[in-house]
Amino acid sequence: MEHQKQQILVQAESLFLRYGIKSVTMDDLARELGVSKKTLYQYIENKADLISQIILNHVEEETDCINSICDQTLNAVEQMLVIGKYVVQQLGKISPTVVYDLKKYYRQSWELMEMLHRQHVYQVIVKNIEKGIKEGLYRENLNTDVIAKLYVGKTFLLVDEDIFPLKNYEKEHLFREFIFYHLFGIVSQKGLKTLEKLIPRYLTT
Repeated sequence: MEHQKQQILVQAESLFLRYGIKSVTMDDLARELGVSKKTLYQYIENKADLISQIILNHVEEETDCINSICDQTLNAVEQMLVIGKYVVQQLGKISPTVVYDLKKYYRQSWELMEMLHRQHVYQVIVKNIEKGIKEGLYRENLNTDVIAKLYVGKTFLLVDEDIFPLKNYEKEHLFREFIFYHLFGIVSQKGLKTLEKLIPRYLTT
């Protein structure tokens, strides 16, 4: 039973990412899965419940992937670049209408994702900065708390249509610029040399 529920969540997320949330109906999802709507409603209460469960599933998966990157024996600069590359790949899968639909029609789910994202990313950035300072790759006089909160806050600007309308900006390009902006602002002289060597391997395309 748990396996089928997971299959529903994965398939629904795939459809939403491709076509937007509002345009995909429960009928579409049932047809795609080859099951009846009655079967779907054994696992979910309604579309809003489905979206909340997908958000939780997605955040858990993203958290696991980023934690896995952090567990690798990488220096702090390379760790941030690998995380950046992963996020760019994830952004590339999202239809431009998904964020709009979430914010407009499923605000509670959007706020849940924001909260979970904010909590996890803050911790990741704090640990990365502390690691970079110890390695001599980041400047010693950094205010870790402030920079981590600035990083988290700026990630939400990237999906703000008023500031960066998707018709004028590519999500992947925005995030690359954001990663460069972050890293060039905190690296030491030693870290700068490391960053310049690593850039061609990660965020150039």
